[in-house]
Amino acid sequence: LQKLIQLLQATDDPLIQEQALITLSNSAAFSVNQDIIRNLDGLSVIGGMLSDCVPKVKEKALNALNNLSMNIKNQEKIQVYIKQVCRNVESAPLNSDLQLAGLRLLTNMSVTNDYHQKMIKSIPCFLHLLSEGTERTQIQVLKVLVNLAPNPAMTRHLLRAQV
Repeated sequence: LQKLIQLLQATDDPLIQEQALITLSNSAAFSVNQDIIRNLDGLSVIGGMLSDCVPKVKEKALNALNNLSMNIKNQEKIQVYIKQVCRNVESAPLNSDLQLAGLRLLTNMSVTNDYHQKMIKSIPCFLHLLSEGTERTQIQVLKVLVNLAPNPAMTRHLLRAQV
């Protein structure tokens, strides 16, 4: 894991970055690896890939963070990327794998009320995707909205959103 994280930091080759991110994502399926990746500062390295201009690299980084977000301590570190993830979802092509990867991460990050405030500005986008997206996109958006809806602090934002 340490070598993969170092490789991500050392290379600009998108194909190598994709493969390293896929491997880290697969490794994150095991909780012990989630802790190791966090302790090696892998979350910030992977999070840094969200600003990459190559959509496939961003998508793989989102998938890795999604798997890593199954851990509460990791969520505390990942939450700093929520606004950037929302921007990626908004700017990604409609129904793209990149958009879906971002929505899956937002679903996990919205399970608790802790980070809902960071998603407020994206509610109009979510509602737009709900009306314009394919079934896969709609289902993923609904998961985010279902997580936001029980939070009383979000009610006003959900009801007043301009679509």
